[in-house]
Amino acid sequence: MAEREERERIMEKARERFLHYGFAKVTLDEIASDLGMSKKTLYKHFASKEDLLREAIRSITRSLSERIENAVSSEMPFEAKARKILTDIGTTLGTFSRHLQADIQRYVPDLWDEIEEFRRQQILDKLDRMFRQGIRENIFRRDLNPEIFTLVFIGAVQAIINPTVLSNRSFSATEAFSAILGILFEGALSDGARQSVHMFDPPLPTSS
Repeated sequence: MAEREERERIMEKARERFLHYGFAKVTLDEIASDLGMSKKTLYKHFASKEDLLREAIRSITRSLSERIENAVSSEMPFEAKARKILTDIGTTLGTFSRHLQADIQRYVPDLWDEIEEFRRQQILDKLDRMFRQGIRENIFRRDLNPEIFTLVFIGAVQAIINPTVLSNRSFSATEAFSAILGILFEGALSDGARQSVHMFDPPLPTSS
């Protein structure tokens, strides 16, 4: 197996475990066992569990950043653009469980600082641009505060679309995400757009 492919396999399995179990409860022994390889092979690619976590999280943020930027810079109509961006952000943020976030803050604080910087520069700023475009095009009310709306959206997604909450509820992540958009946009849309914009109907598919 080529080294690059082997490294990707390790990172993919680690990412899966970290997102599901958090950081503290995952061991390199478990990851190696899942992959049918030795810990020595893991250490050939990653110096420590912390380094493996960093690379796993960075792969997620890089992918999300590219998808957001492609959508923001595209010529898509506003509704399609907003749908794409909010779906990608919502489904990605929903994979980060609260215990993973708490573990990163506690055990790998420098990585948490990176995540916060990514949130400010790649999520908040780009969503702000998108909402301001919507205001200019009379999709959103003129008095909408894009910064507040963005923070409310992210807070709702992180509070509801996570494995801990969903495991105890009858609704799926897709249904929850669609409902969040429906509730938020009902108050944000202009009177003229409310009858014609269908950003959250039918339920949004999850992003790959």
